[in-house]
Amino acid sequence: MINVAILGFGVVGSGVAEVLTTNGESINRRVRDEIRLKYILDVRDFPGSPYAGCFVKDFSVIEQDPEVDVGVETIGGATVALDFTRRALQAGKSVVSSNKELVATHGYELLQLAKEKQVSYLFEASVGGGIPILRPLTSCLAANELTEVCGILNGTTNYILTRMIRGGLSFEAALKEAQANGYAERDPSADIEGHDACRKICILAALAFGQHIYPDQVPTEGITGVALADVAYADSCGRKIKLLGRAIRMEGDKVCAYVAPHLLDGEEPLAGVEDVFNAIAVTGNAIGDVMFYGRGAGKLPTASAVVADVIDAAKNIGQRKYLDWGPGAPDITVSPDVLSDRWYVRAQAPVDEVRRRFGEVQLLARPGAPVGETAFLTGEMTLPELDGKLAGLQADSVIRMFH
Repeated sequence: MINVAILGFGVVGSGVAEVLTTNGESINRRVRDEIRLKYILDVRDFPGSPYAGCFVKDFSVIEQDPEVDVGVETIGGATVALDFTRRALQAGKSVVSSNKELVATHGYELLQLAKEKQVSYLFEASVGGGIPILRPLTSCLAANELTEVCGILNGTTNYILTRMIRGGLSFEAALKEAQANGYAERDPSADIEGHDACRKICILAALAFGQHIYPDQVPTEGITGVALADVAYADSCGRKIKLLGRAIRMEGDKVCAYVAPHLLDGEEPLAGVEDVFNAIAVTGNAIGDVMFYGRGAGKLPTASAVVADVIDAAKNIGQRKYLDWGPGAPDITVSPDVLSDRWYVRAQAPVDEVRRRFGEVQLLARPGAPVGETAFLTGEMTLPELDGKLAGLQADSVIRMFH
């Protein structure tokens, strides 16, 4: 018998309990053993819960019980969750997590501890919710030299942008709708400012390129500056605005990783990903381009990925399920300033002045544009080159710019 303890009984934790119970027979067949939910750790009371006999409020009960084989950490954050994860691994228990903040910040340390104790630390659900991506990166695509991972990694921001594009809602109205529908938190800053996508691209980059990338090494811009005017200009040239996380292998085993809004050509696969869906595109030297698509969040999709890791950990009791990457370092990453791209610029500037500084540009139009507003797409250039050309324009004339 494999005993499981769930740490945290929120949306994901309760979903894990539900999946383990509902699909118990098929899960047991796959493991060729019985998986039993023994404990649920939460400081709150859940009177009338079907799992009433499982609840405990003291983590040491789980930590000191030698019968517990797998801990499922769904607490979130990197404080209490970090303490409990360290202690569970130290006690010789495998840990499964959906916690992208914890993995992005402390993944290398926790993987090393799991290696030392010959247990598993698995976190498929930390990126993409129910979309299988981490396991394919480390197994199905293992024969490839991966060169880039790029994707729509946050369902909340993708929903907001979709409502702005499809429904003509302002950013503020789309955010309120996302909150009303349960897609955005009361404090949505982690989503709309790009921090959630940043943590996820850190994990993807670490697995794809073999070295820990820390969130503070990844320049991050969210969608709070995107306005309906930008959506209209993008539409006029057959493009859509999407928030992307990108990680690119550079020369000398360096990695360039960043999060920012992009104007994508409407024909690109990622441009067609709408609402709360996520998609991750991976480029390898043998496979070419592949894309993983699905619901990036939600109770049962995320729980599905968590329980898949529980099954993996259960099959490997007494040995370690291999998952690893090297330590991080300040010089592993390079700035996205080295990348050349076409840029979208919206400025209060005369067209003649724009052409004088940039040469040929693709001018954009939208109904109701104010007098003197010019929007355009540049030719290929780096951000420092763009800044140099914009520097000569009148101070504060640039309203918005992104990839």
